[in-house]
Amino acid sequence: MIPGTNLSTDTGFTYLALGDSYTIGQSVPESDRYPVQAVKLLRNGGVAIADPVIVARTGWTTDELNTGIQEAGIAGSTYDVVTLLIGVNDQYRGRAVEFYKPAFTLLLEQAITFAGGHSDRVVVLSIPDWSVVPYAEGKDREDISEKINAYNNANRKIARKMKVHYIDITPDTRKAADDPSLVASDGLHYSGKEMASWADKLADTLKGILH
Repeated sequence: MIPGTNLSTDTGFTYLALGDSYTIGQSVPESDRYPVQAVKLLRNGGVAIADPVIVARTGWTTDELNTGIQEAGIAGSTYDVVTLLIGVNDQYRGRAVEFYKPAFTLLLEQAITFAGGHSDRVVVLSIPDWSVVPYAEGKDREDISEKINAYNNANRKIARKMKVHYIDITPDTRKAADDPSLVASDGLHYSGKEMASWADKLADTLKGILH
């Protein structure tokens, strides 16, 4: 989609994915990114949808995603659906949940604006629990998990208040504790196999939105 255009192009519905390493698919092929997998599932189900526009980068916090959005050249653009998955790097850097709440709220407001003001066309995905991956070895895994829970409790409440869709992928990510195939080669991020489960849930939600 060309920045500045509106809903539904000749190639079908439009989709904007906002996030960090989980959205850009760090350490996995582009085809394994969950937004890309979700689009493929939708197409296989007969939904005409363009390739996702992804604004995400590994390591981005909420404020860095905000800056990235401003620099992405998409101001004034409108999309049929928008997803938001952000917060793990805020937690990793030790930021309090009280710092995260207003920053996440601002991003969700922007997401709704990108969806033409339609909150029912926005989907928030919960933050994966990285305490279970090999990278967390030697760290306080229980503390990490508790803080991820606190962040997700916050973004879930904000999502509910703003009447957007919410998908809880965190339980799926915790299965990586017993299944190495769900972890990417870097020992920190998730594999295409794990992202496939996120994509499956997302595609179901998007299909309901775009019917």
